[in-house]
Amino acid sequence: MSELRRDNLSFIEAVGQSVSSLSPTFTPALAVAVVVGMAGTNAWLVYALATVAMIIVALNIGKLAKRIPAAGSFFLYVSRSLGPFWGLLSGWAMLLAYLFTAVGLTIATSIFLKDLLGALGLKAMPPNFLIYIAVSALIWLFAYRDVKLSTRFSLALETLSVAAILIVCFLIWKSFGFKIDTNQLSLSGASFGTIAPAIVFAIFSWVGFESAATLSREIRNPKVVVPRAIVTTAILVGIFFTGTTIAVVMGFHDNASKLGASTAPFADVTAALGLGAWLTVFIYFAAMISCFACSLGQLTAFSRMLFSLGRYRFVHHSMGMVHNKHATPHMAVTIGIMLNVVLCIAFQGAGETNLVGYFGTIATFGFIFVYFLCSLAAPVLLYRAGELTAGTVILGILGAVSMAGAFFGSVYPVPAAPYSYFPWGFVAYMLLGGVRFVMLKLRSPQVIASAIKHDDPETMGTLL
Repeated sequence: MSELRRDNLSFIEAVGQSVSSLSPTFTPALAVAVVVGMAGTNAWLVYALATVAMIIVALNIGKLAKRIPAAGSFFLYVSRSLGPFWGLLSGWAMLLAYLFTAVGLTIATSIFLKDLLGALGLKAMPPNFLIYIAVSALIWLFAYRDVKLSTRFSLALETLSVAAILIVCFLIWKSFGFKIDTNQLSLSGASFGTIAPAIVFAIFSWVGFESAATLSREIRNPKVVVPRAIVTTAILVGIFFTGTTIAVVMGFHDNASKLGASTAPFADVTAALGLGAWLTVFIYFAAMISCFACSLGQLTAFSRMLFSLGRYRFVHHSMGMVHNKHATPHMAVTIGIMLNVVLCIAFQGAGETNLVGYFGTIATFGFIFVYFLCSLAAPVLLYRAGELTAGTVILGILGAVSMAGAFFGSVYPVPAAPYSYFPWGFVAYMLLGGVRFVMLKLRSPQVIASAIKHDDPETMGTLL
């Protein structure tokens, strides 16, 4: 049986996988308007606090990745610490999270593509379903082949898009005479009631930062590189989000209500400052390629998770197959692409902007669930290894508390429909995973045991 290609990716390529999976450009290009609508000119503080929370989670995940370098990543981390039931649910949750994030970002790619074409003067737009098919086909082309190609391509796209955003931020700051915006730093109107709910949404900007862990079997020296890549990504994008938020708010002259109502913050601010139509085109292009790279990164991570679950027989064993030439989980990649296309087309009637919010919200539940369990799992695993320290316990508690707070902050007060339905849909999905675990345990208990005894599904052989 063919296997994933070992020692194939470097630290830079591992960072490329994590960075591309969270699409840093998406936040200043669109998501910042939502955070400003909640927290006003204190949005930068929201991202600063969220950065601290996500660095804590990154450190907890890094401790697990250092000791269990496997393609199954999260479901193996949790299985070895909290038991196979919670481990399976972690893998199950991450499948949903990676897939739905990919769907949301495929749709966002379509939005920014049409914005770009409109800015270039094109009146007639291609139908949405053709864009979804074309974007998904291009993703499949990269994900199906050598993972080195997809990670390098994604990193190149993200580097270009981030550079575009930084150039605009510099021009905004220049137009204000390189002054410090003391109004934002004064924290006027800041309160727990405005900051806390905004932090919940801000966390969505980080989802996917941990996806380098899904490539552990393909990364050189994964016990060192994977934890470093995850923590580095959390820190760098946190600084990026905080800094660009300050610039965007400044560009709107600290008019939080106007920025909160904007559907294209960067395009609006460049137009308001008279920075030129060409810059608007540049921004739309940067946002489009960033969203594409993110969707590629998410589906790459999805395929590795599905691959590992297939090797452990939690899903059909065909998902654990590897391409003889490209050494990629081609069946898992293909299934992910097919689901991506079907979901995009099936729900297109709800409106693209709405769909980005819908799929992104549901995906966030999956990420928060796994981040919470990983924060609990890290001190448990180190305790069993005889390596537990007070610092590890504190980090675990802080990570778990921050993720629990994020979850409850997203469901209470009860949001308006259809967002009020999404938590229940996520619970129903997780119950299906629980039922699958019970059925598998009754039928093939040796498969459940393998999740604890084997570090690598590729060494298991045929269990059934």
